[in-house]
Amino acid sequence: MTLPDTGQRFSNQAAIGNPMAPNMKTKANAALTTGQGLATFTLHPEFCHHETLFQNLGKGAYFSLKKAFQGIAPAFVGEFSDNAGRRPAYLVCGLLYIAANIGLALQNTYAGLLVLRCLQSAGSSGTISLIYAVVADVVTTSERGSYVVYASIAPQIGPSVGPVIGGLLAEYANWHFIFWFLVIVACLVFIPLGLFFPETCRKIVGNGSIPPAKFNRCLTNKLREKGAAATEGISPPSEDTSRSSTTKTPRLRFPNPFSVLRLLIQKECGPILVYAALVSSGMFSTVALIPSQFQRIYGFNELQISLCYIPLGCGTIAAAFVRGRILDSRFRYYAKQLQLEVVKNRRMDLTNFPLERARIEVALPTLFLGAACTIGFGWTLQYETSLAGPLILVFFIGFSASATSNTLQVLLVDIYPGRPGAVTAANNLLRCWLGAGASALVIPMIDAMGIGWTSTFFSLIVIAFSPLLWYIMKHGPRWRREAAAKLKRKLDDGV
Repeated sequence: MTLPDTGQRFSNQAAIGNPMAPNMKTKANAALTTGQGLATFTLHPEFCHHETLFQNLGKGAYFSLKKAFQGIAPAFVGEFSDNAGRRPAYLVCGLLYIAANIGLALQNTYAGLLVLRCLQSAGSSGTISLIYAVVADVVTTSERGSYVVYASIAPQIGPSVGPVIGGLLAEYANWHFIFWFLVIVACLVFIPLGLFFPETCRKIVGNGSIPPAKFNRCLTNKLREKGAAATEGISPPSEDTSRSSTTKTPRLRFPNPFSVLRLLIQKECGPILVYAALVSSGMFSTVALIPSQFQRIYGFNELQISLCYIPLGCGTIAAAFVRGRILDSRFRYYAKQLQLEVVKNRRMDLTNFPLERARIEVALPTLFLGAACTIGFGWTLQYETSLAGPLILVFFIGFSASATSNTLQVLLVDIYPGRPGAVTAANNLLRCWLGAGASALVIPMIDAMGIGWTSTFFSLIVIAFSPLLWYIMKHGPRWRREAAAKLKRKLDDGV
């Protein structure tokens, strides 16, 4: 049972990996789907109806703290999962999330709701870096476009599905039941994941041939070992025997979130992280105005406002199905130009491969489309046009923002295949913190200059910094080669 060899830190280190066993890849795909189920309802459970409790109780502090926890939690989880494994990280996030929701369902005080919502955000947002980390574990660069984009569907449709479900529950039940619903959904996701999700972290299981530690084995691992032992008429191998000849059990240590922050100052990925955060915060901070503006302009109630998020979710889903195939197609195109053979489940020597160009060329059209639609969205609300205009633009904003962000996420994992949890956490950290800042600015800016010029301002920032992508395309391959050579010298010196 083996995984494809996806390498260590940089994707330009050549190696040939072993093919993945079909049953292992099927289980990994099922695990991604399971993880997405948790992420769908948890990353953005903005069931805005219970938020009315906070209208006169420090709502600004509530959103700022929640965003801060959403950003910092993946930094701990990503670092922890890269060292201890994906399964333990999933289990910790799931238990924290379920416990927080039970507390929220029983809570009525503002202080209690504030603290528990922060813990809930921490438990849910941590699963996002795990989803991308599992993708990096089980697929190679040539297939990564489709898998990463597929894995991103649930986290990105959360902002549209969440308000709709929350609106229905709040309309026909009460806001306490929203959190009981989340407990039920999380248990339906968490229990199968805990029983059947195999460990995929390459630091723990290598290419899949190294058995994980006893505490880190799923039920399927144990049943397979017993079945194989019964067939061959021997006793199951002990943990010490099975691991001693292959690798040592990694020593667990407390996660250091500052190691994630160090990625921001590394030239091979820092500029990509910054620009990806600018794109997400600029576009989605404008779309976040839907509740207040649609209530003011169209007189919608909370349930009607919730339904207006559906086009956003449809746009993100459409981007997932379109963008993944294009990414893989462009990778194969450049591989053909360089006369490199693309073999499924096998790594390639990407030393001179234009990874940055193959990925960023796909992102540029949707980048400018999203900026244009964001400007149009603001001005349709400024002039209070019919509802059809803003909703159509919301669809294209969701499509463009999702497609662009996913493409840059694929590139980040390409550059750091050995630390997918950490690099995804860094991306989420910067995106949440910039998003919190943009959300804090957007209302005063609307009061000062109107929603039309506010959306134009955010879009022009994205466009103004777009030359950074051309700079990355030009110098990125050289930066990767220099970083890989530096790492090789350290390894040769035994540092």
